[in-house]
Amino acid sequence: MDDMDRKILAELQQDGRLTVTELAARVRLSVSPCHRRLRELERAGAIRGYRAVVDPAAVGLTFEALVFVSMRQEDRDTVAGFERAVGEVPEVVEAQRLFGEPDYLLRVVAADLAAYQRLYDERLATLPGVQRLTSTLVMKHVVKDRPLPA
Repeated sequence: MDDMDRKILAELQQDGRLTVTELAARVRLSVSPCHRRLRELERAGAIRGYRAVVDPAAVGLTFEALVFVSMRQEDRDTVAGFERAVGEVPEVVEAQRLFGEPDYLLRVVAADLAAYQRLYDERLATLPGVQRLTSTLVMKHVVKDRPLPA
């Protein structure tokens, strides 16, 4: 990974829809070497994919909560069962296993408080191995979807 690769990544994080020609012009490289570098970044896994960033409010998801999960036990089977089950809940848009207490942090979206309560009661509280759930409601995003530093 050199400075040119970092420039390519910085540009693509700002606009993932750039054509190779546009990208090459922005990083001041000819098209062929830019294309080779781009394919190598993809092959090496530095670029994991391309996607649209959707505004949750535009699709009716105006409620967001951070849910802290404490597990009853943390043996391999319980952890695997929890992680498998949480991966099947579409409203969980991020899930992170943590060191210390709590054991997991989930970022959950819903249409409104009533929809979140149903999700909490029917899905989250019934996830395997859960001892306690603690929710914190998101007031506003101060930093969101920031590109990684170059």
